[in-house]
Amino acid sequence: MNLLDPGSAVIIAGLAAEPDVAMISLRHRHGRADAAAELTALRRAYAGPLLVEPFSALDLPAIAEHADGVLVGAAWMQDFQLLRAVARTGRPVVIQRAPAATLEEWLSAAEYCVAEGNHEVVLCETGTRTHLPHHTLDLALVREAGRRRPVFVDVSSDPALATAALSAGARGLLLGEDAEAGRVAEARARAALLAPLLADGEPATVAGARAEIDRVDAALATLLERRAELAGLVQRLKPVGGFAGRDLDRERQIVEAMAARAPGLGADRIARIMTAVIEAGLQASEERDLSPA
Repeated sequence: MNLLDPGSAVIIAGLAAEPDVAMISLRHRHGRADAAAELTALRRAYAGPLLVEPFSALDLPAIAEHADGVLVGAAWMQDFQLLRAVARTGRPVVIQRAPAATLEEWLSAAEYCVAEGNHEVVLCETGTRTHLPHHTLDLALVREAGRRRPVFVDVSSDPALATAALSAGARGLLLGEDAEAGRVAEARARAALLAPLLADGEPATVAGARAEIDRVDAALATLLERRAELAGLVQRLKPVGGFAGRDLDRERQIVEAMAARAPGLGADRIARIMTAVIEAGLQASEERDLSPA
């Protein structure tokens, strides 16, 4: 299993939330649960990608048989014997940062896996212990680590930070085993919106370029919908709304600002595009106002 999606961030959460990758932790079972029996039962109900956190190395044979990736929890980040054993499963490895670990210590943990021949290693930021009731995510560290290896961010304690994590370069989000489906859907929508804005490099094939266009179009549709909502609010707040209340000076300012951001299109093309966008928004607003409540 490839834990990374080149087009968008991967959403990881409990099975019930219908994420991209389901996760389950055996750590809280404290070794009392039979990993093989538990994962066999889970696999009867779920055949999709599965990331499992072991309690100890004793769980690894069952994980290697039934799971698609191994999560090394923050408390185990510096258990180098466990890291080596995890790497030898041949499964992709996600290593959470210990609360006080430095960037170099975090990267060194990954190198233990690489030394065993496993190069599919992803880092996962879980935050630093502070005076606050939950760990504080270090997004500057995420950006720096992301220059060396792919990084996920665990936002289970504060899902509102999903957008910030993605903007910092996170390639995936952990929302926790108990995340609700609505929260996963929201995170997925944000990831889809941000992906084309943060993407770098050029696709090498026609199919790849078209897939990138599809992602840009998805983000564009979301932004156009939001713009129409805000434009409708402006029309309701103005003394005279709708087409009769159009502010042509304001529209010229919009075109000038947009042309500066998209010089390749030029002011004339931007003017035509924005005129269509503005008029479509006004029409949608008027239709909503006329529709029965």
